[in-house]
Amino acid sequence: MDFKTFLYFNRLKDYSKTKKTMKKIMDIFRVTTLGITLIASSSLFSQTLDPTNMRPGESVEYCRTHTHHAELMNNPAYAVQYQLDQQLLANAEIANEGSRGVIYTIPVVFHILHNGGPENISDEQILDALAILNRDYRLQNTDANNVHLDFRASNPNAYSVPTDVEVEFVLATKAPNGACFNGITRTQSPLSFVTASNQGTNQVQAIVNGNNVFNGQWAGNRYLNIFVCGGIGGAAGYTYTPNGWIGTGMGNGIWILHSYTGSIGTSNPTSGRALTHEVGHWLNLQHTWGPNNNPGNASSCSDDDGVTDTPRCIGLTSCNLNANTCNDLNGANNIFPVDVRDNTENYMDYSYCSKMFTAGQVQRMRTALNSTVGGRNNLWKLANLTLTGADGNTYLCKANFTSNATSVCIGSEVSFEDLSYNNASGWTWSFPGGVPATSTAQNPTVIYNTPGTFAVTLTATDGSVSDEEIKTAYITVLPESATLPLIEDFESYATTNDVGYQIFSSANNATWELTNTAGHTGTQSMKLNNFAQTGTNTDEFTSEPIDLSSISSPSGVTLSFRYAYRKKTTANSETLKVFITNDCGETWVQRRTISGTTLSSLTSSSAWTPTPSDWTTVHMTNVTSSYWVENFRYKFAFDGSGGNNIYIDNINIYKGGPSELSADNLSDFQDLTLFPNPTEGELNVSFDSPKAQKMEIQLIDMTGKVLQTQYVQAAAGGNLVMLSTTDFAPGLYMMRIGSESNANVMQFVVK
Repeated sequence: MDFKTFLYFNRLKDYSKTKKTMKKIMDIFRVTTLGITLIASSSLFSQTLDPTNMRPGESVEYCRTHTHHAELMNNPAYAVQYQLDQQLLANAEIANEGSRGVIYTIPVVFHILHNGGPENISDEQILDALAILNRDYRLQNTDANNVHLDFRASNPNAYSVPTDVEVEFVLATKAPNGACFNGITRTQSPLSFVTASNQGTNQVQAIVNGNNVFNGQWAGNRYLNIFVCGGIGGAAGYTYTPNGWIGTGMGNGIWILHSYTGSIGTSNPTSGRALTHEVGHWLNLQHTWGPNNNPGNASSCSDDDGVTDTPRCIGLTSCNLNANTCNDLNGANNIFPVDVRDNTENYMDYSYCSKMFTAGQVQRMRTALNSTVGGRNNLWKLANLTLTGADGNTYLCKANFTSNATSVCIGSEVSFEDLSYNNASGWTWSFPGGVPATSTAQNPTVIYNTPGTFAVTLTATDGSVSDEEIKTAYITVLPESATLPLIEDFESYATTNDVGYQIFSSANNATWELTNTAGHTGTQSMKLNNFAQTGTNTDEFTSEPIDLSSISSPSGVTLSFRYAYRKKTTANSETLKVFITNDCGETWVQRRTISGTTLSSLTSSSAWTPTPSDWTTVHMTNVTSSYWVENFRYKFAFDGSGGNNIYIDNINIYKGGPSELSADNLSDFQDLTLFPNPTEGELNVSFDSPKAQKMEIQLIDMTGKVLQTQYVQAAAGGNLVMLSTTDFAPGLYMMRIGSESNANVMQFVVK
C-alpha cells in the first residue's frame, strides 16, 4: 500500500468513528434544504480584523476562506454535510478521478459591485485578472522556472515540482436567459462596501436584483461567479470549498477586493495573484500549512493540507526560501526527508513570491472538478459550455461603446471606446455636432465646438453579422462660461430642468430638485428630499462652467452659499461636500466638508421645511489661483444616511479683496466662535451677523505677522467661514475679524 492510500484509509477509520454521532445530529436537525441563504442568517462570522492573518504592509486579511469555514463548523448540520462531502472527494481522489490529459474549461462571470468609485474597475483590469488566472493555472508563468532548486523540474531529487493544472478560464458570453454579454456584469449599490463578513449574501442579492445584464440567479454549477467589491468585511478574498451545504447556488463563488483583482488599475502585481489563491480554495485546496487562516503558528506542524507532496509547514508571510518551519515532523508525518524546506513559493501560502502548484494539489483540484459535490463537474461539460457561450463559438451579438466623458465644455475632446462583443472587426460611427462627424476607427476622438445635446451611433460588424447601438442625448456640450459676479438664487426657473445643473443620485431614488416651498431670499432653492430616503445615498448637483480667468492676486475669489438642514434623529451623521474643478469636470478636488453637528445639531422627526432664520451662509476662501480658469465648475455632494431634508440657496462667486470689499462701518455680530480649537488643518469661524456686510478676516502669528487675509461678504444671520491652517507650524495664533476701527480678536492653537 503506497503512502497516499495509507493516508486515506486512516481518514476512513477516523470517519467511521464519528459516523454514528453525525447520523444522530442529522436526525435531530433533519436538514432538507441546504443553501447559501442559511449562511446569511448566521451570526458567527468574524467582523474584526485578525492581525495574525494579515501580510506585512497590508490593511486587510489576505484570505478568510478557512475562517468562514471554521465558523460554519459551529453549525452541526454544516459540519455533518462537510464531512460527508470531504469523504466523497477523498474517495474520488483515491480512485484517481480527474486524471491528467484533459483540459477543463470553466465559464467565468465577473460581477462588479460598485458604488460609483474606483471599485468600478475597468474591463481591462478584469481581462488582466483573467489572463493571470490562465497563466498560473496553465503553468505559463515564467517565474515558475525560478523556484528553489528543491522544487525545480530539472532537479531529479526535487520533492515536488511546478505542475500544469490543465484548467482554463473563459468569460461566459451568454447570461442565464440566453442574452449575449461580455462576461462582466455591473451593479451599483452601497453594498459594494460591507464591514461584516456575513454580508456577502447581501452583496450577492444586490447583484441578483440590480445588475445590468440579467436580474436573477447565476447558478454556481454553470458559472464560476467572481464578486468584485469595494469591501468584503475586512478580507482581500474568500470563497467556499466544494460542499453540499452551499450547493450549486450563486453563492458558490468567490469574493475579492477590486484592489486584489489583476495587476493593473486599482490593483498591482503584488496583489495580482490573490485570485489564483482563492480559485485554489474553490477547487478544494487548503493552505499549505493546513485548514486555518493563521500562518506562523507552530501547532500547524501537526495539521495536514490533504496533499502528500506539499511539505508540512507553519505558513509564511514573507519570501523566505530557506524556511524549514516543521523540521523533523516532516519525516514522521510526510513523505519527505527530515531536512526538507517549506514550499514557500506555493500559491496556497501567504508569501509574496507564490508561483506554483504541486502535482498533488493539481490532482486534488481536478478531482473536485470531477465530483458532483458543489456541482463543479457540470461546469466544464460541453453542454454547459454551449449554454453559457464558453465553447469558443463567439459572434458579434451586441454593438456597444463608452466614452471618457459625457458632459464637456466647448472645444473639448471626447475619446470613445468600442465595447462591442464579441469579435467585432469593423466600426462605423456617427457624431452629430462633433468633428469629425463620422469615423471608421475602433476608438475615435471627437471635438465638440457647439453647445447642445447630441446622440452617438455605432454600427459594429464581424464581417457577417452587424449590430447598431444608438445612444440618444449622450453627449452634452455645456453653454459658454458664465462671468462674474455669479449670483444664483434659483428664482428665475420654472422647473428643475431649467436650472441647468447636472444631477446625479447613487441610489436612483430622491434627487436634488428645484423647490418653490422654501428659499432664503424668495421662495425657491435646490432641495434634496432626504427624509424620504433610506440607507446610504450620495446625491450631487454640478454647475455649468464659470469664467474665473479675470481673477488676479491679491484680490482672490470667494465662493459662498446658504444651506438649511435638520437631522431626523440625534444619531444622524451626514455630510455636505463641495468639490471644484479647473478642467470642466474631468478631475475634481474636494474643498469643503461639513458634517455631523457642524452641519446641524437640531432635529425634526417629520419632513422639514426651513424658515428664513434656519439658513447658514458658508464662505469658501480656498478657490486658489490654479482654479482661476475659463471653465471652472463646482459640485455639491450630500452623503445621506436616513436624516432629514437639506436645501441650498444663494450660491455666490465674487472677487474678494481690499478694492472690492470695504470693511468699514461694521455692525456688531454675535456668537463668534472658532472650532475646532486646537485645530489640525481647518479653522472654522462661525458668527451671526445682524445684516449683510463686508468684512476682513486675518490669521496672525504671535509676533504680529499677518499670515493670511480673507475678505468675505457676510450675510444676515448665521455665517461659517472655513480657513486652511495646513501650512501653519504648531503653536498659538490669533484670528482677527472686522476692520481697522472695529474688530474682534480670538486666539487659537494649531496642533
